[in-house]
Amino acid sequence: MAAIKVLVHGALGKMGQAVAAGLAQEPDIDIVAGVDVAARPEDTSLAIGGRAVPLAATVEALLDSAGPDVLVDFSRADATLPAVRAATQRGIHFVVGTTGISEDAVAEMEALAGERGVGGVVASNFALGAVLLMHLAQRASPFFEYAEIIETHHETKIDAPSGTAAATARLMLEARGEPFKRNVPEKETLAGTRGGEYGGVTVHSVRLPGTMAHQEVVFGIAGQTLTIRHDTINRDCYVPGVVMAVRHVMDHKGLVLGLDRLMGL
Repeated sequence: MAAIKVLVHGALGKMGQAVAAGLAQEPDIDIVAGVDVAARPEDTSLAIGGRAVPLAATVEALLDSAGPDVLVDFSRADATLPAVRAATQRGIHFVVGTTGISEDAVAEMEALAGERGVGGVVASNFALGAVLLMHLAQRASPFFEYAEIIETHHETKIDAPSGTAAATARLMLEARGEPFKRNVPEKETLAGTRGGEYGGVTVHSVRLPGTMAHQEVVFGIAGQTLTIRHDTINRDCYVPGVVMAVRHVMDHKGLVLGLDRLMGL
């Protein structure tokens, strides 16, 4: 069986580099190109998996010449949809891990997958442990009255809360069926101390150097608490989830939203 040919969009970013290096280790996956808006005209190739692959600043420059089967996107929210449009126009499948994408953009990607007869996966997190945390938090929500999320990321993360924290809060609220109870202090001597709020779930975003990606969900009810925590040690943790998604889109048409669907959760 021929290897799955992959183009990585956002190939010069930290996530793109880690994902490309990890995918290159899989015997059934072949990285055929990298694209990144930061690529300079003189940067025409990129070393991935011990060999040089073509590099360009736009996907249009390489989609035809490199002939990928799958576009893997870890770029920026404003760049993802144009890349998916260009890929699906050519019958290329897509896997999107970029966060901060609007619901309208996701809806258009779903429509494109259906119209073009390609497979697509859009997920807020590709770490299997983080997906399991979200699932377990969802299952626990009907049994507790209070809940708070503390998510910690590196100081250069551009959005808050994280896409994973926002998705976790939504799932928790859906499972509970009504808002959580929430403490509102009578006196707040420092504005914003209680954090953000979604359906009664208080969300705290910590941004510090020396950290990567961590999330803790704390539930409370009379006489007890339940804490569920996931820690990302390095970006290698995302590779198994991306590999799972790349293989999935080759055999399935339409859009899958969330890695939990592929994990059978």
